[in-house]
Amino acid sequence: MHLSDLTPEQLRELVTGIVDDRLRDLLGDPDLGLTLGEAARIRLKESLASTARLTGEAVAERLGLRW
Repeated sequence: MHLSDLTPEQLRELVTGIVDDRLRDLLGDPDLGLTLGEAARIRLKESLASTARLTGEAVAERLGLRW
């Protein structure tokens, strides 16, 4: 099949699929498939169970960042 044989909708779907695949390659999760260490797992569970939250401004201030 040639590109000239595709309908506009088929071409649009093809291009969308190609762009989606490339974006997934570029922006995908680099940690996907890696295992989480036990210490990190415990800290994550504790963090999720806590009701304490920081604002973006507080995090930026702690890190010395400016918005």
